[in-house]
Amino acid sequence: MATVLLAEDDDAVRELLEFMLTGAGHTVLSCGDGDAALRLALARHPDVAVLDVSMPGRSGLEVCAAMRAEPATARTPVLLVTARGTHGDVADGLRAGATDYVVKPFGAGDLLARVDALTGWDRLGNARPHSARA
Repeated sequence: MATVLLAEDDDAVRELLEFMLTGAGHTVLSCGDGDAALRLALARHPDVAVLDVSMPGRSGLEVCAAMRAEPATARTPVLLVTARGTHGDVADGLRAGATDYVVKPFGAGDLLARVDALTGWDRLGNARPHSARA
């Protein structure tokens, strides 16, 4: 499946998301702050990044923008996860370069479907013909 960078400062939420993603067959690179997230992104080049917007160090928005500025991660899909769900918040996330944006609370199936859509994998672990991976 895919390698997912997961950056979430709430330990319980991060552990739950990591459990969901690994249970679905993904490899998870997990961290609790934005600075570590950017270091992991640049060192490991994940297939997708799932970033909380509000984190210590760099915010998810700042990590997303920094990833877009680096050739190695400029095209990495970024899913922002946050409790901030106003139209302005979503617009800020998309302006920072996010590919998708999901508001907490969300269902496990929703998050997994979004990660799979962004990485081009279906639930059976098959590459989708229309994806960049095909």
